[in-house]
Amino acid sequence: MNITIVTPSFNQGKYIRRTIESVLSQNIKGLEYIVMDGGSTDETVSILKEYGSRIIWKSERDKGQANAVNKGIKAARGEIIGWLNSDDIYYPGALQKVLAVFEEGLQRNVVYGDAYHIDEKDKIIEEYYTRDFNYEHLKEICYICQPALFFRKTLTQKYGYLDEALQYCMDYDYWLRLGKGETFYHLREILAGSRLYEDNKTLGARRNVHEEMLSMQEKNLGKAEEKWIYNLAHVIVDEMQIPRTAQGRTNPQFAQMLAKVSAKQFLKHYKYIPRSAWKNLISWYFMK
Repeated sequence: MNITIVTPSFNQGKYIRRTIESVLSQNIKGLEYIVMDGGSTDETVSILKEYGSRIIWKSERDKGQANAVNKGIKAARGEIIGWLNSDDIYYPGALQKVLAVFEEGLQRNVVYGDAYHIDEKDKIIEEYYTRDFNYEHLKEICYICQPALFFRKTLTQKYGYLDEALQYCMDYDYWLRLGKGETFYHLREILAGSRLYEDNKTLGARRNVHEEMLSMQEKNLGKAEEKWIYNLAHVIVDEMQIPRTAQGRTNPQFAQMLAKVSAKQFLKHYKYIPRSAWKNLISWYFMK
C-alpha cells in the first residue's frame, strides 16, 4: 500500500527542513512526498532543491493553502493521503502505524491519531484534545488534529476536495463533510506535532477564524452549533481587553459583556435566541 504526503508551503524556511526530515525519516516503502510551494521568497526553495529526487516539489503562485493541498492530492499516486503543513512534524514510526491500520480493514477509509501542540523548538506544549469518533461531538469541537488524519484518495470522488474559499478551517470543514458518510478510526498513538507560535496564521487571527468557522458550519450543517457562537463571543469580548477574572473569580463586567455579545451573535446567526441559551445569558448578565 502506497502513501502520499502533501505539504503546502509559503515562506516557511525556518521550519520546513524539520518537516521534510520528519517525513523522509519514516523509512517506509511506497512513500511519495509532494511539496506545493506558493512561490516562497525566503530560503524554502533552496532547501527543497537539496533533496533532489527524494521529494516532488513545485514553487509557483497559488490561490492559498487549500488550493496548494488540492493540487498535491490531485497529483498524488498513493492510495492513502496525508497532509502535513510546512511547520508541523511527524513522529518516528507514525506512517508505518497508520498504514498498518488501513491494511487491517478494507472498510477503514479515514484514520486519525493523537498529537501534541509543540513550540518553535519542537518542545511539547500540551497534548491536543482528541477523543474517539462521534460525529455529533465533532460538530461541537474539532477534536482531530489536522496532521494526524489520513484518508483514502478514492474519497475525493465522493466528497470532493478542500474548499478553496476557506482560509482557516478548511481541514475542519473537510472532516465534517467526510464524517457525514464515513466512520473514522481512532488510532490511539501520538503521530504528529502541530506547531503553535506567535506568527501562526490561526493564532494571529482568532476573530476571523471563528467567524469563518460559523459560516462554514452554517453551510455544512444548516446552522452553527451553539458552542461556536459562545466561542466567537469570548474572542470578541477578549478583544475589548476586559479581564476575565477579578479578585480570583469571574469578572462580572466580563460576564455581562459576554451575555450582550452572545445575544447579538445568536440574533445575527440564528435570528433568535434559543431557549437553551437564555439561562446562560441571564446568569452572566446579572452576575455580581
